[in-house]
Amino acid sequence: MDSRRPPLAPAHRTLPEYVRHWAETTPDRRAFTFVDHPAPHSRGVHRTLTWQRLDLRVRALAARLTEQAEPGARVALLCPQGTDYVTGFLAALAAGMVAVPLYPPGLPGHGDRLVGVMADARPAIVVTTSGALEEVADFCERARVPVVAADRVPDAAARDWQAPVPDPAATAYLQYTSGSTRAPAGVEITHANVVANARQALTAYGADAHPVTCVGWLPLYHDMGLVLSVAAPVVRGVPSVLMDPAAFLREPARWLRLLAAHPRALSAAPNFAYDYCSSAVTEAQKAELRLDGVAVLINGSEPVRPGTADRFHAAFAAQGLAAEVHCPSYGLAEATVFVCAARPGEPLARFALDRDALATGKALPARPDDPRAVLLAGCGTPAGQRVRIVDPVSGAVLSEGEVGEIRVQGPNVGRGYWNNEPQTRRVFGSTLAEDAPGDCRGDSPGTWLRTGDLGTVLDGQLIVTGRLKDLIVVDGRNHYPQDVEATAQDAHAAVRRDRLAAFGVPGGAGERVVVVAEHARTTRLADIDVPALTRAVRAAVSARHGLRLADVVLVAPGAVPRTSSGKVSRALTRARYLEGAYAAGTAG
Repeated sequence: MDSRRPPLAPAHRTLPEYVRHWAETTPDRRAFTFVDHPAPHSRGVHRTLTWQRLDLRVRALAARLTEQAEPGARVALLCPQGTDYVTGFLAALAAGMVAVPLYPPGLPGHGDRLVGVMADARPAIVVTTSGALEEVADFCERARVPVVAADRVPDAAARDWQAPVPDPAATAYLQYTSGSTRAPAGVEITHANVVANARQALTAYGADAHPVTCVGWLPLYHDMGLVLSVAAPVVRGVPSVLMDPAAFLREPARWLRLLAAHPRALSAAPNFAYDYCSSAVTEAQKAELRLDGVAVLINGSEPVRPGTADRFHAAFAAQGLAAEVHCPSYGLAEATVFVCAARPGEPLARFALDRDALATGKALPARPDDPRAVLLAGCGTPAGQRVRIVDPVSGAVLSEGEVGEIRVQGPNVGRGYWNNEPQTRRVFGSTLAEDAPGDCRGDSPGTWLRTGDLGTVLDGQLIVTGRLKDLIVVDGRNHYPQDVEATAQDAHAAVRRDRLAAFGVPGGAGERVVVVAEHARTTRLADIDVPALTRAVRAAVSARHGLRLADVVLVAPGAVPRTSSGKVSRALTRARYLEGAYAAGTAG
């Protein structure tokens, strides 16, 4: 039998030490379960590792790694989602090496990024699985990097192996960021960083006091997937249930079934996943769900839209889903992942802000029913770290209600970018021009992390308004691309939700604004009145934002590029537009 309450763990310095602790104190308790869906209508095949079994597999693979590489060497993880990925990641850390969480070369749309990351990280060894071994070996052949299949290493390899003395200040893994056209940037996350951030997340979501089951489909090469589905369960000693992202995309009800099957489930997803479930899960599928045991649903999009939580709750309220489980959150890879979070059990913090005032850098209230109001959700308060809102040019700390760059300081902030000292100094080495008035975390000297995100603080809540680099400036006024995108996708039913990008391009008389949007999968291009669609989008954006769109381009589903975390890449969409890649699309 599986007791729901694990004993509290003493403070360890590294994740492998926690694995060893749970293997010794709760050897037969479930640690990681991967739910495979081998067929289209599969209900799921469960494969589970206990803490004792996980510890044995980690030590066996770590022993094999130490035979082939030196401490500090990079170990690239080109594994599919599953328990072998978890084993490979923890084994690299246990061996005193630096893990590089990646994915097999066959992942659609990410081949060029994988090549770039491998060239930047220069791994000494690659870990994969026997199922992916052939394609990974072919991919690594030119680079002459040895490949180890984690599931082919025998248990006996762990015999007599002694783990090196852990150094919490040493780099544990490189978390490669996503979302732009620049060269790959690997954030150096130390053992201390990831343990600190796991503890911060557990505290923020109430999992330090109450047992939970972490349920996730986010890819393990993504920062939130790695911390929420691996690091946090290891630190707390609670079960983690994994599924493949592709299995979720093929049938979103699979995720909801896992949430229903595990009491006090804690999970995370971006905006699009909640909207996808709301629209795609059938009434017949809903009838078999009981979601009253769900404890926490994290939304880590930037920004978080209250309407997404409302639609999701309306879709599944009859299944017992509580409205108070929604926890809008904010984070980034440079801070390991988690920075701020709304707490479970509290109502969603909603803010209606004046669009014109927001364009000038002021967060002023507006009526929620005003069509020109911007509706945003609060992302709660810092999780064991300090957050300031700063003028990105002068470095001056701004007052409540003023919009500026979000800057962060805490034990979870990474040590910098791998092999990029100039960028490390610029992003991780900022200082503030003055002390923050009334900072709830207290004043602290030292450097701060430039997040590149814009936000403000209202009623003690962090509100994320957008990305600094994505901001569209027309005639001296700021426009947030996600607001323009939301207006465009609501203007016509044939625009695919959350699969469009708004951005600025150079023009003769200043910046011009372009929208590139995919059409809905349920509608054939030949059946769409494209001129009527473009007129509707232009009229809606003009009425709500006072913007004249220079171009509206309708493209096929899948043509708008996304980052490795599934978000639309505005920078890459803009680059492709300027290169003429969408010339074959339908412009208007």
